[in-house]
Amino acid sequence: MSYILISEFITSQALETLRSKHALVYEPELYKDRPALIAALQNIEGLIVRNLTQVNEEILAGAPHLKVVGRLGVGLENIELPACAKRNIKVFPATGANSESVAEYVVGAAVALTRGFIPATISTLNGEWPRSRFSSYHEFLGKTIGIVGFGSIGRVVAKKAHAFGLQCLAYDPMLSGESVELDGFTVPLLSLHDLLGKSDAVTLHLPFLPETKNLFNASILDQMKSGACLVNTARGGIVDERALAERLRSGRLGGAAIDVFESEPAKDLNHFAGIENLILTPHIAGVTHESNERVSQMIADEVNQFLGA
Repeated sequence: MSYILISEFITSQALETLRSKHALVYEPELYKDRPALIAALQNIEGLIVRNLTQVNEEILAGAPHLKVVGRLGVGLENIELPACAKRNIKVFPATGANSESVAEYVVGAAVALTRGFIPATISTLNGEWPRSRFSSYHEFLGKTIGIVGFGSIGRVVAKKAHAFGLQCLAYDPMLSGESVELDGFTVPLLSLHDLLGKSDAVTLHLPFLPETKNLFNASILDQMKSGACLVNTARGGIVDERALAERLRSGRLGGAAIDVFESEPAKDLNHFAGIENLILTPHIAGVTHESNERVSQMIADEVNQFLGA
């Protein structure tokens, strides 16, 4: 029997799966107390985290028996992979388990932005009746969505967008060829410049790496089609928030949905103040009741299998 520490929220069913084979320490807010977290790791062989537990050299040095880290999500920015590899610690992300939730958010947000639902709500609450103004907005049907990063999540986005009647384009520096075939339809692969100039909505699905930091800076944002919308559910730091705010405020871009921020939890978002066609959410695109169940169960099964009975 191995000892497993879980320092952030996991579902009850996944807890039972783990508890059936291993001894557990479940403290879902332990990530807030760094000294207590390090102290709890002394005899631990498995560690399960979300995105708030920083698994770095300091943590790993205090966990001499650690064999496996399960990440309840897909981003690995909070886990120092080279340090884990040096210690032969296996890292399991929940790849694909929240793709449906993220894709649903992307398409839903793009529709809301294109139709102007947010400013229409604000005006109506203020006692106006702006029916004539918002009747000039456009249907989303037949529009083009550009998907930047065409991995597992990007492809689910494409399938949902295609079913919604959208034209899909993709850019991914890791892919070669001219197109990707997906369940009976073809997604052309373009350069980033060409994709931005053709897309009515652009959605980001890239990891946060040195080469993607501030990738969507002022210069790249200015390559987007006039009036287009931007959706970022990938990672904060890929988009220059202040440059985006300037282009939304000026009307150069038509709207944005931002689920991830340069600093999280986001405390200072004054640069977005006064912008109407804007959706700001607290990193929830991939977090729903259903995706929590899938993510938690996937990691519980992976960690159980790795550690054995």
